[in-house]
Amino acid sequence: METSRTDRTRPGQRRARRRTRRLRATLLALTAAGGLLLTGCGAGDSGSSSSSDGPDRTGRPAPAPAVTSGGEQSDGGQSVDGDQEGEQTDGPDRIAPSPDYLSTFALDVDTASYGYARRVLADGQRPDPSTIRPEEFVNSFRQDYERPDGNGFTVTVDGARTDSAGWSLVRVGLATRTAGDSAERPPAALTFVVDVSGSMAEPGRLDLAKKSLDEMTDRLRDDDSVALVTFSDEAETVLPMTRLGGHRGEVHHAVDELETRSATNLGAGVETGYATATEGLREGATNRVVLISDGLANTGDTDAGSILERIANERRDHGITLFGVGVGSDYGDALMEELADKGDGHTAYVSDDADARKVFVDRLPQNIDLTARDAKAQVAFDPETVARFRLIGYEDRKVADDDFRDDKVDGGEIGPGHTVTALYAVRTRPGADGHLATASVRWLDPGTRAPHEESGQLETGALRDSLTDASPRFQVDAVAAYFADSLRSGDLPGNPGLAELADRAHTLAKRTDDDDVRQLAEAIDEAARTE
Repeated sequence: METSRTDRTRPGQRRARRRTRRLRATLLALTAAGGLLLTGCGAGDSGSSSSSDGPDRTGRPAPAPAVTSGGEQSDGGQSVDGDQEGEQTDGPDRIAPSPDYLSTFALDVDTASYGYARRVLADGQRPDPSTIRPEEFVNSFRQDYERPDGNGFTVTVDGARTDSAGWSLVRVGLATRTAGDSAERPPAALTFVVDVSGSMAEPGRLDLAKKSLDEMTDRLRDDDSVALVTFSDEAETVLPMTRLGGHRGEVHHAVDELETRSATNLGAGVETGYATATEGLREGATNRVVLISDGLANTGDTDAGSILERIANERRDHGITLFGVGVGSDYGDALMEELADKGDGHTAYVSDDADARKVFVDRLPQNIDLTARDAKAQVAFDPETVARFRLIGYEDRKVADDDFRDDKVDGGEIGPGHTVTALYAVRTRPGADGHLATASVRWLDPGTRAPHEESGQLETGALRDSLTDASPRFQVDAVAAYFADSLRSGDLPGNPGLAELADRAHTLAKRTDDDDVRQLAEAIDEAARTE
Protein backbone atom coordinates (compact mmCIF):
# COMPACT_ATOMS: atom_id res chain seq x y z
CA MET A 1 0.00 0.00 0.00
CA GLU A 2 1.45 3.34 -1.05
CA THR A 3 1.47 6.29 1.32
CA SER A 4 0.44 9.56 -0.25
CA ARG A 5 2.58 12.69 -0.01
CA THR A 6 -0.19 14.25 2.07
CA ASP A 7 -0.09 11.41 4.57
CA ARG A 8 3.69 11.64 4.86
CA THR A 9 3.42 15.24 5.95
CA ARG A 10 0.96 14.50 8.77
CA PRO A 11 2.06 14.30 12.41
CA GLY A 12 4.53 11.58 13.37
CA GLN A 13 2.01 9.59 15.36
CA ARG A 14 -0.27 9.14 12.33
CA ARG A 15 2.73 8.18 10.22
CA ALA A 16 3.84 5.59 12.77
CA ARG A 17 0.36 4.01 12.82
CA ARG A 18 0.23 3.81 9.03
CA ARG A 19 3.78 2.39 8.91
CA THR A 20 2.78 -0.25 11.43
CA ARG A 21 -0.19 -1.30 9.30
CA ARG A 22 1.98 -1.49 6.20
CA LEU A 23 4.60 -3.56 8.03
CA ARG A 24 1.94 -5.95 9.29
CA ALA A 25 0.70 -6.49 5.76
CA THR A 26 4.25 -7.10 4.56
CA LEU A 27 4.90 -9.57 7.36
CA LEU A 28 1.76 -11.54 6.63
CA ALA A 29 2.72 -11.85 2.99
CA LEU A 30 6.27 -12.94 3.78
CA THR A 31 5.08 -15.40 6.39
CA ALA A 32 2.65 -16.99 3.95
CA ALA A 33 5.27 -17.19 1.20
CA GLY A 34 8.31 -18.37 3.08
CA GLY A 35 7.43 -19.14 6.67
CA LEU A 36 9.46 -16.15 7.87
CA LEU A 37 8.44 -13.81 10.66
CA LEU A 38 9.82 -10.30 10.34
CA THR A 39 9.17 -7.14 12.23
CA GLY A 40 10.51 -3.83 10.91
CA CYS A 41 11.53 -0.82 12.93
CA GLY A 42 9.84 2.58 13.09
CA ALA A 43 11.12 5.59 11.22
CA GLY A 44 13.65 7.99 12.69
CA ASP A 45 15.60 11.07 11.74
CA SER A 46 18.74 10.64 9.69
CA GLY A 47 21.87 10.62 11.77
CA SER A 48 20.02 10.53 15.09
CA SER A 49 21.21 8.41 17.98
CA SER A 50 19.67 6.99 21.08
CA SER A 51 20.83 4.96 24.04
CA SER A 52 19.29 1.94 25.64
CA ASP A 53 21.35 1.16 28.70
CA GLY A 54 18.96 -0.91 30.75
CA PRO A 55 15.91 -3.18 30.83
CA ASP A 56 12.42 -1.97 29.99
CA ARG A 57 9.65 -1.70 32.58
CA THR A 58 8.88 -5.41 32.30
CA GLY A 59 12.40 -6.24 33.45
CA ARG A 60 13.45 -7.62 30.07
CA PRO A 61 16.17 -6.04 27.93
CA ALA A 62 14.92 -3.17 25.79
CA PRO A 63 13.82 -4.40 22.33
CA ALA A 64 16.12 -4.15 19.33
CA PRO A 65 15.18 -1.68 16.59
CA ALA A 66 14.13 -4.73 14.55
CA VAL A 67 13.59 -8.26 15.71
CA THR A 68 13.35 -11.53 13.83
CA SER A 69 12.72 -15.08 14.78
CA GLY A 70 15.69 -15.94 12.60
CA GLY A 71 15.76 -19.09 10.53
CA GLU A 72 17.96 -20.20 7.67
CA GLN A 73 17.00 -19.96 4.02
CA SER A 74 18.08 -22.84 1.86
CA ASP A 75 20.33 -22.35 -1.15
CA GLY A 76 18.49 -21.53 -4.32
CA GLY A 77 15.66 -19.83 -2.43
CA GLN A 78 13.88 -16.65 -3.37
CA SER A 79 15.22 -13.28 -2.36
CA VAL A 80 13.20 -10.85 -0.32
CA ASP A 81 12.57 -8.60 -3.31
CA GLY A 82 11.10 -11.44 -5.33
CA ASP A 83 14.00 -11.97 -7.77
CA GLN A 84 14.66 -15.64 -8.28
CA GLU A 85 18.21 -16.66 -7.42
CA GLY A 86 20.14 -19.44 -9.07
CA GLU A 87 22.49 -21.83 -7.31
CA GLN A 88 24.31 -20.14 -4.43
CA THR A 89 27.48 -20.80 -2.51
CA ASP A 90 28.76 -19.81 0.88
CA GLY A 91 31.82 -18.02 -0.51
CA PRO A 92 32.83 -14.47 0.39
CA ASP A 93 31.52 -13.06 -2.90
CA ARG A 94 27.98 -14.30 -2.45
CA ILE A 95 25.21 -11.68 -2.60
CA ALA A 96 22.48 -13.86 -1.16
CA PRO A 97 18.82 -13.21 -0.47
CA SER A 98 18.50 -12.34 3.19
CA PRO A 99 16.27 -14.53 5.33
CA ASP A 100 15.59 -11.52 7.56
CA TYR A 101 16.42 -7.85 7.82
CA LEU A 102 19.00 -8.08 10.58
CA SER A 103 22.79 -8.23 10.35
CA THR A 104 24.78 -8.94 13.53
CA PHE A 105 28.53 -9.18 13.99
CA ALA A 106 31.28 -8.84 16.59
CA LEU A 107 33.34 -5.68 16.29
CA ASP A 108 36.82 -6.10 14.85
CA VAL A 109 39.71 -3.64 14.58
CA ASP A 110 42.21 -5.99 12.92
CA THR A 111 44.30 -4.44 10.14
CA ALA A 112 46.81 -7.23 9.42
CA SER A 113 45.16 -8.33 6.17
CA TYR A 114 45.69 -4.93 4.56
CA GLY A 115 49.25 -4.54 5.86
CA TYR A 116 50.25 -7.96 4.60
CA ALA A 117 48.60 -7.38 1.21
CA ARG A 118 50.64 -4.18 0.79
CA ARG A 119 53.81 -6.11 1.61
CA VAL A 120 53.08 -8.85 -0.92
CA LEU A 121 52.16 -6.35 -3.65
CA ALA A 122 55.34 -4.37 -2.99
CA ASP A 123 57.26 -7.60 -3.68
CA GLY A 124 55.60 -7.80 -7.12
CA GLN A 125 53.21 -10.61 -6.23
CA ARG A 126 49.46 -10.95 -5.79
CA PRO A 127 48.19 -11.84 -2.29
CA ASP A 128 46.29 -15.08 -1.83
CA PRO A 129 42.56 -14.23 -1.96
CA SER A 130 42.03 -16.21 1.25
CA THR A 131 44.10 -13.61 3.14
CA ILE A 132 41.95 -10.69 1.96
CA ARG A 133 39.48 -9.44 4.56
CA PRO A 134 37.75 -6.27 3.33
CA GLU A 135 36.88 -4.97 6.79
CA GLU A 136 40.59 -4.90 7.67
CA PHE A 137 41.30 -2.81 4.57
CA VAL A 138 38.60 -0.32 5.52
CA ASN A 139 39.56 -0.19 9.20
CA SER A 140 43.14 0.70 8.31
CA PHE A 141 42.18 4.32 7.64
CA ARG A 142 41.31 7.22 9.90
CA GLN A 143 37.71 8.34 9.94
CA ASP A 144 35.72 11.53 10.44
CA TYR A 145 33.24 10.26 13.03
CA GLU A 146 32.19 12.26 16.06
CA ARG A 147 33.63 10.74 19.24
CA PRO A 148 32.08 10.24 22.69
CA ASP A 149 33.36 11.92 25.84
CA GLY A 150 33.64 8.72 27.92
CA ASN A 151 33.85 4.98 27.38
CA GLY A 152 31.55 3.55 24.74
CA PHE A 153 30.72 4.55 21.19
CA THR A 154 29.14 7.09 18.93
CA VAL A 155 27.16 5.70 15.99
CA THR A 156 27.26 7.31 12.55
CA VAL A 157 25.18 5.95 9.66
CA ASP A 158 25.48 7.43 6.17
CA GLY A 159 25.45 6.27 2.58
CA ALA A 160 25.78 7.03 -1.12
CA ARG A 161 24.37 5.61 -4.31
CA THR A 162 26.76 3.72 -6.60
CA ASP A 163 26.98 3.48 -10.38
CA SER A 164 25.22 0.11 -10.20
CA ALA A 165 21.48 0.68 -10.63
CA GLY A 166 19.57 0.44 -7.38
CA TRP A 167 22.65 -0.27 -5.26
CA SER A 168 24.09 2.00 -2.58
CA LEU A 169 26.92 1.74 -0.10
CA VAL A 170 25.80 2.26 3.49
CA ARG A 171 28.45 2.98 6.11
CA VAL A 172 28.03 2.20 9.80
CA GLY A 173 30.73 4.02 11.74
CA LEU A 174 31.49 3.40 15.41
CA ALA A 175 34.01 5.52 17.30
CA THR A 176 35.46 5.39 20.81
CA ARG A 177 36.79 8.34 22.74
CA THR A 178 40.01 9.95 21.62
CA ALA A 179 43.13 8.34 23.04
CA GLY A 180 44.33 10.83 25.64
CA ASP A 181 47.68 11.30 27.30
CA SER A 182 49.23 8.04 28.48
CA ALA A 183 48.96 9.25 32.07
CA GLU A 184 45.16 9.03 31.81
CA ARG A 185 44.99 5.29 31.15
CA PRO A 186 45.18 2.49 33.74
CA PRO A 187 48.58 0.86 34.17
CA ALA A 188 49.41 -1.93 31.75
CA ALA A 189 50.78 -5.41 32.47
CA LEU A 190 52.10 -6.66 29.15
CA THR A 191 53.51 -10.11 28.47
CA PHE A 192 55.52 -10.08 25.25
CA VAL A 193 55.55 -13.51 23.59
CA VAL A 194 58.23 -13.42 20.92
CA ASP A 195 58.80 -15.98 18.17
CA VAL A 196 62.54 -16.81 17.99
CA SER A 197 62.22 -19.74 15.59
CA GLY A 198 64.54 -20.17 12.63
CA SER A 199 62.16 -18.47 10.19
CA MET A 200 62.41 -15.26 12.26
CA ALA A 201 66.06 -14.89 11.21
CA GLU A 202 64.97 -13.28 7.93
CA PRO A 203 65.59 -9.51 7.89
CA GLY A 204 62.46 -7.66 8.90
CA ARG A 205 61.37 -10.26 11.43
CA LEU A 206 63.19 -10.70 14.76
CA ASP A 207 65.35 -7.61 14.22
CA LEU A 208 62.19 -5.54 13.61
CA ALA A 209 60.49 -7.15 16.63
CA LYS A 210 63.43 -6.28 18.89
CA LYS A 211 63.51 -2.69 17.72
CA SER A 212 59.77 -2.42 18.22
CA LEU A 213 59.97 -3.79 21.76
CA ASP A 214 62.77 -1.39 22.65
CA GLU A 215 60.74 1.58 21.40
CA MET A 216 57.62 0.42 23.21
CA THR A 217 59.56 -0.10 26.44
CA ASP A 218 60.83 3.49 26.26
CA ARG A 219 57.31 4.78 25.66
CA LEU A 220 55.61 2.89 28.52
CA ARG A 221 55.17 4.49 31.96
CA ASP A 222 57.12 3.68 35.11
CA ASP A 223 54.05 2.05 36.69
CA ASP A 224 53.58 -0.28 33.70
CA SER A 225 54.90 -3.84 33.89
CA VAL A 226 56.51 -6.06 31.26
CA ALA A 227 57.25 -9.78 31.03
CA LEU A 228 59.08 -11.55 28.20
CA VAL A 229 58.48 -15.08 26.88
CA THR A 230 60.23 -16.63 23.88
CA PHE A 231 59.39 -19.74 21.91
CA SER A 232 60.96 -21.90 19.23
CA ASP A 233 60.68 -25.68 19.69
CA GLU A 234 59.94 -24.94 23.36
CA ALA A 235 58.80 -21.89 25.30
CA GLU A 236 60.72 -20.08 28.03
CA THR A 237 59.95 -17.20 30.37
CA VAL A 238 62.99 -14.96 29.93
CA LEU A 239 61.74 -12.17 32.20
CA PRO A 240 58.91 -12.42 34.76
CA MET A 241 56.48 -9.54 35.19
CA THR A 242 58.67 -6.54 36.03
CA ARG A 243 57.76 -2.94 36.88
CA LEU A 244 59.49 -0.61 34.43
CA GLY A 245 60.29 2.05 36.99
CA GLY A 246 64.01 1.57 37.69
CA HIS A 247 64.20 -1.58 35.56
CA ARG A 248 64.09 -0.41 31.94
CA GLY A 249 67.71 -1.38 31.45
CA GLU A 250 66.90 -4.93 32.53
CA VAL A 251 64.09 -5.12 29.99
CA HIS A 252 66.25 -3.71 27.19
CA HIS A 253 68.99 -6.23 28.02
CA ALA A 254 66.53 -9.14 27.84
CA VAL A 255 65.27 -7.91 24.46
CA ASP A 256 68.79 -7.40 23.08
CA GLU A 257 69.73 -10.99 24.00
CA LEU A 258 67.00 -12.52 21.82
CA GLU A 259 68.37 -14.84 19.14
CA THR A 260 66.74 -17.23 16.66
CA ARG A 261 66.83 -20.96 17.24
CA SER A 262 64.93 -23.79 15.52
CA ALA A 263 61.28 -24.88 15.10
CA THR A 264 58.09 -22.89 15.79
CA ASN A 265 55.98 -24.22 18.65
CA LEU A 266 53.53 -21.33 18.71
CA GLY A 267 51.09 -23.25 20.92
CA ALA A 268 53.69 -23.63 23.66
CA GLY A 269 54.53 -19.94 23.36
CA VAL A 270 50.93 -18.82 23.81
CA GLU A 271 50.33 -21.22 26.70
CA THR A 272 53.49 -20.14 28.53
CA GLY A 273 52.73 -16.50 27.78
CA TYR A 274 49.30 -16.69 29.40
CA ALA A 275 50.71 -18.59 32.39
CA THR A 276 53.31 -15.86 32.84
CA ALA A 277 50.65 -13.18 32.47
CA THR A 278 48.52 -14.91 35.12
CA GLU A 279 51.43 -15.14 37.55
CA GLY A 280 52.08 -11.44 37.09
CA LEU A 281 48.41 -10.43 37.02
CA ARG A 282 47.76 -6.90 38.27
CA GLU A 283 44.35 -5.91 39.57
CA GLY A 284 43.09 -2.66 38.09
CA ALA A 285 45.56 -2.88 35.21
CA THR A 286 45.12 -3.80 31.55
CA ASN A 287 46.54 -7.33 31.38
CA ARG A 288 47.46 -8.25 27.82
CA VAL A 289 49.56 -10.79 25.95
CA VAL A 290 51.41 -9.29 22.95
CA LEU A 291 52.27 -12.08 20.49
CA ILE A 292 54.93 -11.20 17.90
CA SER A 293 55.36 -13.91 15.26
CA ASP A 294 55.33 -14.77 11.58
CA GLY A 295 52.63 -17.31 12.45
CA LEU A 296 54.40 -20.18 10.70
CA ALA A 297 53.82 -22.84 13.36
CA ASN A 298 55.37 -26.16 12.39
CA THR A 299 55.59 -28.18 15.60
CA GLY A 300 53.42 -28.83 18.62
CA ASP A 301 49.80 -27.69 18.62
CA THR A 302 49.04 -25.64 15.50
CA ASP A 303 45.27 -25.38 15.89
CA ALA A 304 44.05 -22.01 17.19
CA GLY A 305 40.95 -23.50 18.80
CA SER A 306 42.79 -26.07 20.90
CA ILE A 307 45.57 -23.60 21.77
CA LEU A 308 43.03 -21.14 23.14
CA GLU A 309 41.04 -23.85 24.89
CA ARG A 310 44.07 -24.74 26.97
CA ILE A 311 44.32 -21.18 28.27
CA ALA A 312 40.56 -20.59 28.44
CA ASN A 313 40.48 -20.05 32.20
CA GLU A 314 43.14 -17.33 32.06
CA ARG A 315 41.21 -15.54 29.32
CA ARG A 316 37.80 -15.78 30.93
CA ASP A 317 38.56 -15.55 34.64
CA HIS A 318 41.23 -12.87 34.47
CA GLY A 319 40.20 -10.97 31.34
CA ILE A 320 43.63 -11.27 29.72
CA THR A 321 43.42 -10.13 26.10
CA LEU A 322 45.63 -10.87 23.10
CA PHE A 323 47.28 -8.45 20.68
CA GLY A 324 48.86 -10.22 17.71
CA VAL A 325 51.60 -8.53 15.68
CA GLY A 326 52.52 -10.22 12.41
CA VAL A 327 55.90 -9.94 10.71
CA GLY A 328 57.66 -11.47 7.71
CA SER A 329 57.14 -11.73 3.96
CA ASP A 330 55.92 -15.31 4.44
CA TYR A 331 53.23 -14.91 7.06
CA GLY A 332 50.80 -17.36 8.68
CA ASP A 333 47.85 -15.02 8.40
CA ALA A 334 45.05 -17.51 9.10
CA LEU A 335 46.46 -18.78 12.40
CA MET A 336 47.32 -15.32 13.75
CA GLU A 337 43.92 -13.93 12.77
CA GLU A 338 42.02 -16.80 14.39
CA LEU A 339 44.07 -16.57 17.58
CA ALA A 340 43.31 -12.87 17.90
CA ASP A 341 39.61 -13.17 17.06
CA LYS A 342 39.04 -16.01 19.51
CA GLY A 343 41.49 -14.63 22.06
CA ASP A 344 39.59 -11.40 22.76
CA GLY A 345 41.98 -9.19 20.85
CA HIS A 346 43.10 -7.93 17.47
CA THR A 347 46.00 -8.10 15.02
CA ALA A 348 48.26 -5.73 13.14
CA TYR A 349 51.04 -6.35 10.64
CA VAL A 350 54.38 -4.56 10.53
CA SER A 351 56.68 -4.70 7.52
CA ASP A 352 59.13 -1.89 8.27
CA ASP A 353 60.24 0.68 10.84
CA ALA A 354 57.41 3.06 9.95
CA ASP A 355 54.78 0.38 10.56
CA ALA A 356 56.45 -0.61 13.83
CA ARG A 357 56.47 2.95 15.10
CA LYS A 358 52.81 3.35 14.19
CA VAL A 359 51.79 0.17 16.06
CA PHE A 360 54.09 0.30 19.09
CA VAL A 361 54.47 4.06 19.62
CA ASP A 362 51.90 6.24 17.85
CA ARG A 363 48.97 3.90 18.53
CA LEU A 364 50.21 2.51 21.80
CA PRO A 365 47.20 3.59 23.94
CA GLN A 366 44.59 2.01 21.67
CA ASN A 367 46.59 -1.20 21.39
CA ILE A 368 46.99 -1.77 25.15
CA ASP A 369 44.02 -0.01 26.79
CA LEU A 370 40.34 -1.01 26.65
CA THR A 371 37.17 1.06 26.53
CA ALA A 372 34.71 -1.71 25.63
CA ARG A 373 34.49 -5.48 26.01
CA ASP A 374 32.44 -7.97 24.00
CA ALA A 375 31.20 -5.27 21.65
CA LYS A 376 28.69 -6.33 18.99
CA ALA A 377 26.81 -4.45 16.29
CA GLN A 378 23.37 -5.11 14.85
CA VAL A 379 21.94 -3.36 11.81
CA ALA A 380 18.18 -3.56 11.15
CA PHE A 381 17.15 -2.78 7.58
CA ASP A 382 13.62 -1.59 6.83
CA PRO A 383 11.80 -4.11 4.58
CA GLU A 384 9.72 -1.31 3.04
CA THR A 385 12.74 0.41 1.54
CA VAL A 386 15.41 -2.32 1.33
CA ALA A 387 15.23 -5.22 -1.13
CA ARG A 388 18.62 -6.77 -0.41
CA PHE A 389 21.73 -6.09 1.61
CA ARG A 390 25.17 -7.56 2.01
CA LEU A 391 27.72 -6.94 4.75
CA ILE A 392 31.12 -6.44 3.12
CA GLY A 393 33.58 -8.62 5.03
CA TYR A 394 33.31 -9.71 8.66
CA GLU A 395 32.70 -13.31 7.50
CA ASP A 396 34.60 -14.64 10.52
CA ARG A 397 32.87 -12.31 12.98
CA LYS A 398 29.20 -13.01 12.34
CA VAL A 399 26.96 -13.47 15.39
CA ALA A 400 23.48 -15.02 15.57
CA ASP A 401 20.87 -12.26 15.59
CA ASP A 402 19.32 -13.58 18.80
CA ASP A 403 22.71 -13.34 20.54
CA PHE A 404 23.05 -9.58 20.15
CA ARG A 405 21.95 -9.03 23.74
CA ASP A 406 23.37 -12.24 25.15
CA ASP A 407 26.35 -10.81 27.01
CA LYS A 408 27.85 -14.28 27.44
CA VAL A 409 28.42 -14.42 23.68
CA ASP A 410 31.87 -13.21 22.71
CA GLY A 411 32.25 -9.86 20.97
CA GLY A 412 35.19 -7.59 20.20
CA GLU A 413 37.53 -5.76 22.58
CA ILE A 414 38.02 -2.13 21.59
CA GLY A 415 40.44 0.53 22.83
CA PRO A 416 40.51 4.34 22.92
CA GLY A 417 41.03 6.07 19.60
CA HIS A 418 39.65 3.13 17.65
CA THR A 419 37.04 3.37 14.96
CA VAL A 420 35.12 0.44 13.50
CA THR A 421 33.57 0.75 10.05
CA ALA A 422 31.15 -1.67 8.42
CA LEU A 423 30.10 -1.15 4.81
CA TYR A 424 26.96 -2.67 3.34
CA ALA A 425 25.95 -3.04 -0.28
CA VAL A 426 22.24 -2.20 -0.17
CA ARG A 427 19.73 -2.50 -2.97
CA THR A 428 16.80 -0.18 -2.33
CA ARG A 429 13.32 -0.81 -3.66
CA PRO A 430 12.20 1.28 -6.67
CA GLY A 431 10.87 4.62 -5.44
CA ALA A 432 11.82 3.81 -1.85
CA ASP A 433 11.28 6.75 0.49
CA GLY A 434 11.64 6.85 4.26
CA HIS A 435 13.49 4.93 6.93
CA LEU A 436 16.31 2.73 5.61
CA ALA A 437 18.25 1.30 8.55
CA THR A 438 18.94 1.48 12.27
CA ALA A 439 22.39 0.51 13.55
CA SER A 440 22.96 -0.41 17.20
CA VAL A 441 26.10 -1.25 19.13
CA ARG A 442 26.16 -3.08 22.47
CA TRP A 443 29.17 -3.41 24.74
CA LEU A 444 30.23 -4.10 28.31
CA ASP A 445 32.04 -1.55 30.41
CA PRO A 446 35.61 -2.87 30.80
CA GLY A 447 35.59 -2.24 34.55
CA THR A 448 32.05 -2.92 35.78
CA ARG A 449 30.92 -5.23 32.94
CA ALA A 450 27.65 -3.27 32.84
CA PRO A 451 25.97 -3.42 29.37
CA HIS A 452 25.31 -0.29 27.30
CA GLU A 453 23.85 0.45 23.88
CA GLU A 454 23.80 3.29 21.37
CA SER A 455 21.95 3.56 18.06
CA GLY A 456 21.91 5.66 14.91
CA GLN A 457 19.53 5.76 11.94
CA LEU A 458 19.52 6.52 8.23
CA GLU A 459 16.75 7.73 5.91
CA THR A 460 16.72 7.13 2.17
CA GLY A 461 16.64 10.90 1.62
CA ALA A 462 20.05 11.19 3.31
CA LEU A 463 21.78 8.97 0.72
CA ARG A 464 24.21 10.97 -1.40
CA ASP A 465 23.46 10.89 -5.11
CA SER A 466 26.87 9.41 -5.92
CA LEU A 467 30.06 8.31 -4.21
CA THR A 468 31.84 11.44 -5.41
CA ASP A 469 29.28 13.50 -3.48
CA ALA A 470 30.11 11.71 -0.23
CA SER A 471 32.70 12.91 2.29
CA PRO A 472 36.37 12.25 1.42
CA ARG A 473 36.67 9.70 4.23
CA PHE A 474 33.60 7.83 2.99
CA GLN A 475 35.17 7.76 -0.47
CA VAL A 476 38.42 6.33 0.96
CA ASP A 477 36.42 3.59 2.68
CA ALA A 478 34.65 2.77 -0.59
CA VAL A 479 37.94 2.61 -2.51
CA ALA A 480 39.49 0.35 0.15
CA ALA A 481 36.49 -2.01 0.08
CA TYR A 482 36.41 -2.16 -3.72
CA PHE A 483 40.18 -2.75 -3.75
CA ALA A 484 39.82 -5.72 -1.40
CA ASP A 485 36.93 -7.00 -3.51
CA SER A 486 39.10 -6.82 -6.64
CA LEU A 487 41.96 -8.72 -4.96
CA ARG A 488 39.67 -11.62 -4.21
CA SER A 489 37.85 -11.45 -7.56
CA GLY A 490 34.57 -10.46 -6.01
CA ASP A 491 31.40 -9.08 -7.53
CA LEU A 492 30.63 -6.11 -5.31
CA PRO A 493 28.06 -3.87 -7.06
CA GLY A 494 29.55 -0.61 -8.29
CA ASN A 495 33.20 -1.75 -8.34
CA PRO A 496 34.79 0.31 -11.14
CA GLY A 497 37.96 -1.81 -11.45
CA LEU A 498 41.55 -1.25 -10.42
CA ALA A 499 42.41 1.46 -12.97
CA GLU A 500 39.55 3.72 -11.88
CA LEU A 501 40.18 2.92 -8.21
CA ALA A 502 43.81 3.98 -8.57
CA ASP A 503 42.74 7.32 -10.06
CA ARG A 504 40.26 7.90 -7.25
CA ALA A 505 42.82 6.98 -4.60
CA HIS A 506 45.45 9.37 -5.98
CA THR A 507 42.88 12.17 -6.09
CA LEU A 508 41.81 11.43 -2.52
CA ALA A 509 45.44 11.30 -1.35
CA LYS A 510 45.91 14.87 -2.56
CA ARG A 511 42.57 15.99 -1.18
CA THR A 512 43.12 14.51 2.29
CA ASP A 513 46.91 15.06 2.42
CA ASP A 514 47.09 11.66 4.08
CA ASP A 515 50.13 9.39 3.69
CA ASP A 516 48.01 6.33 4.42
CA VAL A 517 45.75 7.13 1.45
CA ARG A 518 48.81 7.75 -0.72
CA GLN A 519 50.08 4.27 0.21
CA LEU A 520 46.66 2.87 -0.71
CA ALA A 521 46.94 4.46 -4.16
CA GLU A 522 50.41 2.97 -4.61
CA ALA A 523 49.19 -0.47 -3.56
CA ILE A 524 46.37 -0.31 -6.11
CA ASP A 525 48.90 0.72 -8.78
CA GLU A 526 51.00 -2.33 -7.90
CA ALA A 527 47.96 -4.60 -8.04
CA ALA A 528 47.03 -3.25 -11.47
CA ARG A 529 50.53 -4.11 -12.72
CA THR A 530 50.14 -7.74 -11.60
CA GLU A 531 46.84 -8.29 -13.46
